[in-house]
Amino acid sequence: MLLGERLRFLRKERNLRRDDVAAAIGVTPRLITFYETGDKTPSLEAAMKLADFFNVSLDYLVGRTDDPTPPTRSSSSSERDP
Repeated sequence: MLLGERLRFLRKERNLRRDDVAAAIGVTPRLITFYETGDKTPSLEAAMKLADFFNVSLDYLVGRTDDPTPPTRSSSSSERDP
């Protein structure tokens, strides 16, 4: 699945309008339409914002994996034994 298809799927699954997504990441609704149709590719920054907004991994958003779970951030010092 391509980025545009994933983006549209995520948006529809959450019952969001293009306006909602655009406002959340700071772009125009028209640009979201272009992303969804594949007419434009989001910058890395915009793709990261989209992944964060939808709480999915960037790899999932761009189709590198089918697992939407974002990686967990952990502090290596808190995981070490004393």
